[in-house]
Amino acid sequence: MMAVRTLDRIAAATPDLRGVRVSDVRPGDWVLVRTKNSVYSLAALGDGRFAASGGWFAAGGASAAPIRVAGCTWGGSAIVTGLVAAPDMYVEFENGVRTTRVSEVQLIRDGEPLTIH
Repeated sequence: MMAVRTLDRIAAATPDLRGVRVSDVRPGDWVLVRTKNSVYSLAALGDGRFAASGGWFAAGGASAAPIRVAGCTWGGSAIVTGLVAAPDMYVEFENGVRTTRVSEVQLIRDGEPLTIH
């Protein structure tokens, strides 16, 4: 039997999600996001903004454009704000672009990666 994702269940599970949260990221950090189809590099600029490259941004000629991450979804319309990227979820940017499913996330600070599978 398939588990139903109600808003109450999603909200209750949010604190336990493995991933990189906005509060984890400092200016100068990098978040590397590997999805089913692409790799995204997000350079933290501060104020919740990132210089995004790779994936859609490379294909659309918009690399290094400052942008905010709106949050992550499971593919539907329920979005977990405050989350930059998490495995098995989809990253959604403020411009409406949504990645394919995330397989791996790395937060790189001072050249030291922390990989989240």
